[in-house]
Amino acid sequence: MKLLALALGLGLLASGAQAAPCGNTAQGFEQWKAAFAQEAARAGVKQRGLNALAGVQYSNGTIAADRNQKGVRYSLNDFMRIRGVNAIVAGGKKRKTGNPGFYSSVEKAYGVPAGILLAIHGMESGFGRTFGKYNVLSSNATVAYDCRRSDFFSGHMIAALKLVDRGWLDPGARGAAHGEIGHTQFLAGNVLKYGKDGNGDGRVDLFNIGDAMVSTANFLRQKGWKPGQPYSEGTRNFRVLNEWNAATVYQQAIAIAAAQIDG
Repeated sequence: MKLLALALGLGLLASGAQAAPCGNTAQGFEQWKAAFAQEAARAGVKQRGLNALAGVQYSNGTIAADRNQKGVRYSLNDFMRIRGVNAIVAGGKKRKTGNPGFYSSVEKAYGVPAGILLAIHGMESGFGRTFGKYNVLSSNATVAYDCRRSDFFSGHMIAALKLVDRGWLDPGARGAAHGEIGHTQFLAGNVLKYGKDGNGDGRVDLFNIGDAMVSTANFLRQKGWKPGQPYSEGTRNFRVLNEWNAATVYQQAIAIAAAQIDG
């Protein structure tokens, strides 16, 4: 922690400074935090975000989850059974019926139908029942530090700290193993880029269902979703689902569940 305090006290590095050194074990994590604090400050992270960075810890659970990934190898039928798609459809229909005006307004604004948003919501967090058990900042910092993942996750870590600066993310927030946030499990960089204030409180909070649904719709629209067009397999809108999740069975399950919810 002394090294981190020193880094914060020194302020910005010279313009030619090197990136924070990555590592493959917990050893060196504190030194990485010290260097990364300076990277974050250069990128525009303010004191609140830097203070949050000082408190992050190496997440052994995140590393275990990351290195034990095996990919999605199920058949579509098995995937739908394991992920409980029938329950997602039932839950999605209930939520659409319970708040039709909201979902209609989102579709009018972004062109994404309720079925798609609710299928994603159910798949990602069980309609908000399971946001995850990992500290968002610590899990994101751990994969940003890890040499296998640093190129991808360093930018998301900077974004997460900026969310803290803005008051859009609590430093103690819990999420999934790689720092995914809220009802539809956005990575922090995507919150900054695609996040929308759905409830009019001036914040983008992915733990708020209104913000999460509108942000998800905006993400898909910005990725190429065409309003009023079909989304079954083989269509242009179906291909947009690849931007959300690269697993074909996931995309197929979302399209099938959405059609039943919208039906």
